[in-house]
Amino acid sequence: MFLQQLINGLTLGCVYALIALGYTMVYGILELINFAHGEIYMIGAYLGVIGLALAQAYGMGGVSPVFLVILILLFAVILTSLWGISVERFAYRPLRHAGRLSPLISALGMSIVLQNFVMLTQGTREKVFPDLFGSVAFTLGTARISSSQIFIFVTSLTVMAGLTFLVQKTKIGAAMRATAQDRVMAQLCGINVDHVISLTFAIGSGLAGVAGVLVASYYGMINFYIGYQAGLKAFTAAVLGGIGNIPGAMLGGLILGLVESFGAGYISSEYKDVYAFLILIVFLIFRPGGLLGERVVEKV
Repeated sequence: MFLQQLINGLTLGCVYALIALGYTMVYGILELINFAHGEIYMIGAYLGVIGLALAQAYGMGGVSPVFLVILILLFAVILTSLWGISVERFAYRPLRHAGRLSPLISALGMSIVLQNFVMLTQGTREKVFPDLFGSVAFTLGTARISSSQIFIFVTSLTVMAGLTFLVQKTKIGAAMRATAQDRVMAQLCGINVDHVISLTFAIGSGLAGVAGVLVASYYGMINFYIGYQAGLKAFTAAVLGGIGNIPGAMLGGLILGLVESFGAGYISSEYKDVYAFLILIVFLIFRPGGLLGERVVEKV
């Protein structure tokens, strides 16, 4: 049972980590909590269903499941990235120099708008995502790991490694890190801060789109309110690891997934959603900077 819960927890943790990265990247640049991010994840799940329907309509239903899911992932990533850029442009950029409360209210309003937009355009009934990988599974000791779980592991780790390389080894990543440190100085060095912020929203939203498709393919059922709960849990993961810290978001997502899985397996599955918020409360009280967050002393 331990090994099985470990596999289930890592699967869930990979999804939380992908969503949490969007929160932590935006916060690192703007010091803003993008509460509409969970709805971008939900849109990504719906785009996965739409992408699959389009692929089947154009006669691609018989191709390899892995190739088909990769095509759907690219479709969802492109469109969710555009959604993220639109949200930043219309909901946050006009309020960039306003007080802290105004962008927060705008984020909550945008979350409600996106949720209702999907409800009105896609209906209130749950959407079904067919099991493309079938019932193929592998035995690991006493545990069972499905092919869809393996695909989630491989995809998530590949995306996280690619993001780390982008941020740490490229000029775009250097511009993002400079903007996060000091926006005014970054502008004086010739960096187009608006483009960097838009790119950050695009990357974070694309990661949420990947998570949405992976969840749709794993659970097989989605609805228009899955973004709310997943968004709160991913925010908890970002706080747990240290919000604004990219490795911290990855670590926080994995830890949260493991805690939720082991809590459901060994304590009670009825309270599995409670564990995340208990962790959030404990860390906000005793270590608000998170596991990898830095303790910053503010001088007056």
